[in-house]
Amino acid sequence: AEKQIEMYSRQGFSELPICMAKTQYSFSHNAALKGAPDGFVLPIRDVRASIGAGFIYPLVGTMSTMPGLPTRPCFFDIDIDPVTGQIRGLS
Repeated sequence: AEKQIEMYSRQGFSELPICMAKTQYSFSHNAALKGAPDGFVLPIRDVRASIGAGFIYPLVGTMSTMPGLPTRPCFFDIDIDPVTGQIRGLS
């Protein structure tokens, strides 16, 4: 994790804020440790950057992240052909 943050710093992103990505059930990485537990080490398994959004985020514990979305939603390119009834714009 430290090497990843160093890499982002070398790329010129050292001023970006860090936003923690972790379970919503605890201040720790473990959802079973309810509330505000103490005496634990927070394991950072990965560090990623959302440069366009303007932040770096370490991933804590096991979790999934959502992919980034385009600025123009893809549903604008999906339509139904009124003659054939076929859906257009899906790949």
